[in-house]
Amino acid sequence: TLECGQIVWGLAFSAWPAAGAGETDPACAVGLPCLILATGLNDGQIKVWEVQTGHLLFSLLGHQDVVRDLSFAPNGSLILVSASRDKTLRVWDLSRDGRQVQVLSGHVQWVYCCSISPDCSMLCSVAGEKSALLWSMRSYTLIRRLEGHQSSVVSCDFSPDSALLVTASYDACVIMWDPYTGEQLRTLRHVPLHSALDYSSEVHTSSLRSVCFSPEGLYLATVADDRLLRIWALELRSPVAFAPMTNGLCCMYFPHGGFIATGTRDGHVQFWTAPRVLSSLKHLCRKALRTFLTTYQVLALPIPRKLKEFLTYRTF
Repeated sequence: TLECGQIVWGLAFSAWPAAGAGETDPACAVGLPCLILATGLNDGQIKVWEVQTGHLLFSLLGHQDVVRDLSFAPNGSLILVSASRDKTLRVWDLSRDGRQVQVLSGHVQWVYCCSISPDCSMLCSVAGEKSALLWSMRSYTLIRRLEGHQSSVVSCDFSPDSALLVTASYDACVIMWDPYTGEQLRTLRHVPLHSALDYSSEVHTSSLRSVCFSPEGLYLATVADDRLLRIWALELRSPVAFAPMTNGLCCMYFPHGGFIATGTRDGHVQFWTAPRVLSSLKHLCRKALRTFLTTYQVLALPIPRKLKEFLTYRTF
């Protein structure tokens, strides 16, 4: 357990590069990479920890309100994007002593979540509005606005091959999008686990707080106000596993699978075991192709229509 001293609202894992023989690194032994975890806190601080030892590496200051979410650039560059209730996104470079390198302004509501695509070309942010914004990570300009939810969108995440984007909303739904075309591919609806329970109060107890993809791209995890952590299989419309948890605000898969970290209102990070899966050869081929091909590039290939539908995730 990491004692953060504040309510934990956001989490992000990253690998810290191995230190060379001539380098001094407070986090890692010489020649050994280590895992770090960034935590977004209630007072606007971002604390970055070395997971195995619990050593505090950085306290990043700049946000004026709750840091609601965090996203590391998946290319190992130690670029960290943070989303805050101060209506800004900020870009930090941990390889340069945690220097703040960019402030993104444009949201008019609290920014709840940010997610960088695995190919580092896109950034999705959601800010308490019914739409999600998709940005270019190269120019920081708006690519498109994704509209389809009936209430505030509070969480988003890209699939490992960048071909899918999921958004979660207070409307108790997760929408799966094609980020290249803006098309809605699937909606996952959160329903009460026990129908006998009374969910008719003004506050919808299934309101979603967080959604994230598993590292191989075949599962989703969601945290909702009905005190459940749910695991979804990508091709099914109902959850495949549940775990009871209280005060859950955010969730994040361990980079190598098998575990999920959740942050709670009482200031703790909890770790959970999660289903493991052996990816099919078909999915591995699709994932490998979609890592470097956009939807439009797939549709332009001289291949059968059914194969195009599979490669663009239209065959759930």
